Formats: sequence, C-alpha cells, structure tokens
Amino acid sequence: MLTWSTKFPTLKRLFGEEHAAWLVKESEQAVLEIDDFCQQHNIDAQLSLKGVYYTATNHAQTGGMQPVVDELKRLEVNSWRHCQAEELRANAGSPRNIEGFHSPVAASVQPALLARGLRRVAIELGVELYENTPMTRLDYGKPATVCTPTGNIQAQQVVLALNAWMVEQFKQFKSSIVVVSSDMVITKPLGDALSQSGWQTGSSVLDSRIFVHYYRDTPDGRLMLGKGGNQFSFNNQVNAMFNKPTRYQELLRKSFDKLFPRLKGAEFAYSWTGGSDRSATGFPFFGELDNQSNIFYGFGYSGNGVAQTRMGGKILSSLVLGIENEWTKSGLAKGPLGHFPPEPFRWTGAMMVRNAVRRKEEAEDNEQTPFIWDKWLAKLAGPAGKADKLD
Repeated sequence: MLTWSTKFPTLKRLFGEEHAAWLVKESEQAVLEIDDFCQQHNIDAQLSLKGVYYTATNHAQTGGMQPVVDELKRLEVNSWRHCQAEELRANAGSPRNIEGFHSPVAASVQPALLARGLRRVAIELGVELYENTPMTRLDYGKPATVCTPTGNIQAQQVVLALNAWMVEQFKQFKSSIVVVSSDMVITKPLGDALSQSGWQTGSSVLDSRIFVHYYRDTPDGRLMLGKGGNQFSFNNQVNAMFNKPTRYQELLRKSFDKLFPRLKGAEFAYSWTGGSDRSATGFPFFGELDNQSNIFYGFGYSGNGVAQTRMGGKILSSLVLGIENEWTKSGLAKGPLGHFPPEPFRWTGAMMVRNAVRRKEEAEDNEQTPFIWDKWLAKLAGPAGKADKLD
C-alpha cells in the first residue's frame, strides 16, 4: 500500500500546490486507516506496516528522488529520509540498490485476504452481495435499472467500481485509460536463504524504473517480484490474458536473478498477470456517468490503488450522499483529465514507447548512454512511474 507522496510534482501540476499537499497527507492517512480497520474487524490480511524503500539500481537513477523530497519538506508533508548504503544492504534485499529513501508510511498486504475480509465485514453489517451475477446492461433513469442474465434490479443510485472492466460496457471511456498488465512471480518458501540475503521482513521495495520492479517477502518466507508495463491490450479488451500465468516469466527470471544473485535460480511456485487501468495522468478519476445524477463511477487507479481505493470510497460516498466537501470539490472528482489517441495509434504508440523504455533502462543498467530517440520516447511514459522525475 503506497502513498502519493512520490507523485507530488504531478499532483501539484494538475491540482495546485495546496490541494496536492492535502492529497499526499490523505493518501498517507488512508494507509493507517486500512490498518486500523483490519485490526478493528480482525481481518488477517498479512498487513505489515513497515514502510517502503524507493531505490536506485544504477547511476542514471540516482538523485531522482531528492528534488521530490525537497518539495515535500518545503510544505512540511515529508515522510522520507535518505538511507545509507549499509541500511540498504541490511534491509532492502538486493546488492544492486546503490541509493535509497525510506518512508515508514506504507504497508504490504495480501490483497485477496483483504478483499475477503472486507466481504465478511460488509455481510456482517447487513450488505447483500450477489456474486457471479454480471451486469449485462445499465439503463438510465430514476430509478436506474441494472440488467443481469437472470433478472433486473432497480436502484435509486448506482456506483460503478469496475476498474479496467469499465470500458467493456461504457465505450465513452475507451480513450480515458490504457489497459496494461502487471506481471508477478512468487517463489517457493526459501527458508534461511531469504534472511541471509538481507531483508527487513514486511518492507516493500521499488526501484526507480518507469516500468518499475517491486518486491517484498511474505510471512511464510517467500519472495514476490513484480514488474509493470509489459502487455498492452489492443482496443482495451480485458480478455483471458489478464487472468492467467504470466507470459513474461523469462523476463521476470532475468530480473530476479539480477536483483538477487544469492537466490539465483530459486524456484517459482506461481506466476500471474493482471490488468491495470492506467489513466493519462496516472491518477484515478470520478464523476457522474453521462450527467446522470444518480449514477457514479470511479476508476483509473493506474497500478497504485490499494490505499487509494480508501480515498476513492470517500469521494464516491460523498457523491452518492450529495455532500459538498473537499472530496467532491477535488479535481479527482471532475472526470478524466486526459485522453489517449484512438486505435490503432494507441496500441502502436504504446508498443513504441514500451520498447524505447526497455532499451533505455537496459542501457542504463549497463551504465551506457541511451539513444536520444529512446530517451525522448521514454518521457512520454513519465506518468507510469511510481515516483516523479524532475528534470
């Protein structure tokens, strides 16, 4: 569960300095609120509130975080501190980490256990859940009609929280997001080999790539590694490729062995891929659907949404209740703030940018100077990074 503090420059550009600082603080508060909720309701989601390390794994990545941290310090909303090399070696797991910053305001969590826990609490509070009941159509009106294969439901208000699947039924958002995969592997339990590699159990680690590597350990001694920005869906179709083992296990194996040479060749137990609804800004957006005052939506979390869905819940609940507050006044609640080109230009452009980013970051890993063309194209993917880069 990551915050928006490392994205402050983009928040400032989109929403102004004061509101950007408020959103940073609220994203940090969301992490703490989810932890409190799990404790209050006895949800065992393997939540570990031990912070996150943002690291540089080559010299081209060094210095990137400092300007962002300086801005946060100026506004007194900074939770980051620079780490010495000894701390990185002891706690961040990889000898490739040559620079890093740590924030205590972040957590790791098992999202499926969290979702199941939320389900249990919702039922205990009297919420009726109908699973395996797909919505086939939504008819506007007051009440609105949600159509399903076995019957229709009339609702005074409807909230659509469908993530990447939103574009399947609501074509007006086809250009608002790009559906892109995030791919992960997890090892079998590693025993003493993991602790000997250098870990502070429960901490999350991310490098400073655009298509970031992210990794952490698990309570049963496994190591989990993920990488974003691999597969882009043509025409934003959310098909079977987003619900199966990853096609990029060879790429992840190469990254794993490079990041963790002491664990080279460790056996993977599972791999998977999932669809991420990446918006043009890198932030989610919310609003009324087609000016229907009783139908609301929110999506576009862009691969950083576990804590941010707590914030999204505050926006959506305020919209449903008709409350005018800081959430409904936020620029996040004004619908999509950017768009992508139509197909086939979107997919073709995404492939060009993805491949340029890969070449650029491969060159930097080898301490070589990337081609100018690749550096220029890679800038177009700037919002995809977990941390902003200030030139």
